[in-house]
Amino acid sequence: MQVTETSSEGLKRKLKVVVGADELGERFTAHLDKIKDQVQLKGFRKGKVPLAHIKKVYGRSVMNDVLQEAIRETSNKAIVDRKERPAMMPDIALADGASEIENVVAGQADLAYEMSFEVLPDVTLTDFKTLKLERLVADVEDEQLNKALEELAERNQSFAAEDGREASEGDRVTIDFKGTIDGVEFERGSGENLQLVIGNAGFIPGFEEGIKGAKKGESRDVKATFPAEYPVAELAGKDAVFAISVKEVEKPVKAEINEEFAKSLGAEGLDNLKELVSVQIKRELEQASRMKLKRELLDALESSHSFELPPTLVEREFEAIWRQVTEGLTREGKTFADEGKTEDEARAEYRKIAERRVRLGLVVGEIGDKNKIEVTQDEMRRALMEHARRFPGQEKNVYEYFEKTPGALQELRAPIFEDKVIDFVLELAKPAEKKVSRQELIDSLEKVTEA
Repeated sequence: MQVTETSSEGLKRKLKVVVGADELGERFTAHLDKIKDQVQLKGFRKGKVPLAHIKKVYGRSVMNDVLQEAIRETSNKAIVDRKERPAMMPDIALADGASEIENVVAGQADLAYEMSFEVLPDVTLTDFKTLKLERLVADVEDEQLNKALEELAERNQSFAAEDGREASEGDRVTIDFKGTIDGVEFERGSGENLQLVIGNAGFIPGFEEGIKGAKKGESRDVKATFPAEYPVAELAGKDAVFAISVKEVEKPVKAEINEEFAKSLGAEGLDNLKELVSVQIKRELEQASRMKLKRELLDALESSHSFELPPTLVEREFEAIWRQVTEGLTREGKTFADEGKTEDEARAEYRKIAERRVRLGLVVGEIGDKNKIEVTQDEMRRALMEHARRFPGQEKNVYEYFEKTPGALQELRAPIFEDKVIDFVLELAKPAEKKVSRQELIDSLEKVTEA
């Protein structure tokens, strides 16, 4: 094998690799030896087919396999021998000319191909101890705790019937209903003893509004329209009429925050409930603090590292971002003009984001490599289990997806690896702590760049 560098410009490399006809012949013969005992042809016993006959029947197919194997092995060896660090899989281009390729397949010419690729840049890491970072610390305030308890009470409210009450926002009504479109009943358009809380039920436009003002024992027709994007095509955009009978109207009764209420939620008492809620709030504040600190650290890492970026990595990242953005605008029926910018301005903005992500990805990867930071099998297993729990009843399908989908596990590994690198850097940077209020902490999140 001969390897010649034909081009080196920035991070771009182009190599010419030549595999001699003699080496290909040796590979070809070795491949035939491997299969000769398995070949079975009419007129011959298995394993007794003459090698010359096998070559005549299968020679071209075997040589194609030999060439693919030779390209795979020699291209990898060329990269390893040169200690290259490709940013992506190299592009392989065979020598031009159909007759030349035929000669190679026939074993009468050397195999020559070019491989083009971009290499990862050399990243000189900054001294993390010089980074100036600030960790915001917020305590649980009485106002926060009381508000959280009030929200708990609202979520756990009960309902009480009231004679003569007219249904209004927040009331729970029990109804029988029968829906028709152009006088014809439609599938799943009827029901009995349906309980719904007006304002929280999420029915099609007009349905809940049509119930307001109704009293127990009252019957009325309610007009409502299915949205144009309704998932059932036969109903999308159609006007419907629902014959409704109101069987009960109940007003909301807010739960009192006392010992009994606390115990109904599984706490030992009111003090214990306050303690549990306080711990939860504290956890949320710590998560917000870490999010702010992480974004600030990533900003610092980006600004303190300057190096050429592999164009292909940037382009791939940009295309992924751009596809997500444009698909989102299409779903919402918007244009870039609605966002207050031109398409060119948007492209420039998202390309900068792509460059930032690639730069940070390379820096984070370099920190991990140089400091031997790894994601353990136990960490991956816990992450997979946690992900599967988000899909109750479909855990088996989740596991199968990650088992069978190439690159899927990397989706779980990447954030774990990044967090471990972040923790490593923070340990060295030793951020200064600053006491702030909850609102100051929340406001600070809006002032740092998205990761």
